[in-house]
Amino acid sequence: MQMPAAAPFAPRSGDRRFNDPAWQALPFDIIAQSHFALEDWWRSATTNIRGLRPHHSDQVSFLAQQMLDFVAPCNFPWSNPRILRAAMSSGGRSLALGARNLVEDISRRINREPSPALAAFKVGKQVATSKGDVVFRNDLIELIQYAPTTKKVHPEPILIIPAWIMKFYILDLSPENSLVNFLVSRGHTVFMVSWKNPSTDDRNLSLDDYRRL
Repeated sequence: MQMPAAAPFAPRSGDRRFNDPAWQALPFDIIAQSHFALEDWWRSATTNIRGLRPHHSDQVSFLAQQMLDFVAPCNFPWSNPRILRAAMSSGGRSLALGARNLVEDISRRINREPSPALAAFKVGKQVATSKGDVVFRNDLIELIQYAPTTKKVHPEPILIIPAWIMKFYILDLSPENSLVNFLVSRGHTVFMVSWKNPSTDDRNLSLDDYRRL
C-alpha cells in the first residue's frame, strides 16, 4: 500500500494559525503550501546575506516576516476555512457581525474613541487607585507623591520614572497587582513621574527636551 507523500512545506514551529484540519484538504492545502513556500523563499533570501551586518540582517528578516504575516491566507475570509465554515453555519451572520465590528473600529479610530473594553477602565476607579497628590508640574511631566500607609516610615523616598511610552499607572493597575500599593504599605514614600501625553501642539519637542528635564 502506497503511503501518501508528505507535504513539501510546513508552517514555522509554533505557528498555530494552520492547525485546523481543513488546511490539509483541497483546496486549502494548496493555498497553505503556497504560503509556506513563499515564507521559505523569503527566509532564504533575507538570511545569511554576505556583507550585511547581523543587526541589519535581523531588521530585513523582521520586516519580511511582517509582510508575510500580513498576506497570510488565514487573514482573509475567502481563504480561511474556519471563517467560511462559520459563515455557512450561521447563514452569513458571522460575516455581517465582522463587517459591523470593522465599521465600528474604523469609526472609533477616526473619532479617537477608546474601544468598549478599554472604556470600562477609568483612571482613579478601576486603575490607578492608590491615593496620590501632584506635587510638581511642568510642560512635560507631573510628579505624583504617594504617602506611606504605615506609622513607621522609611527616611529615603523612592522615585519611579516609567518609560516615556508608558502611562504611570502601569505600576498601579489595581490594589492586587500594584507596585505603588506594595511600597506604600511597607512604609515607603513613593514619587512617580507621569509623562504628558503629547498632541499636535507638541510636534516641535525633541528627545533633547526630555533629556534636559
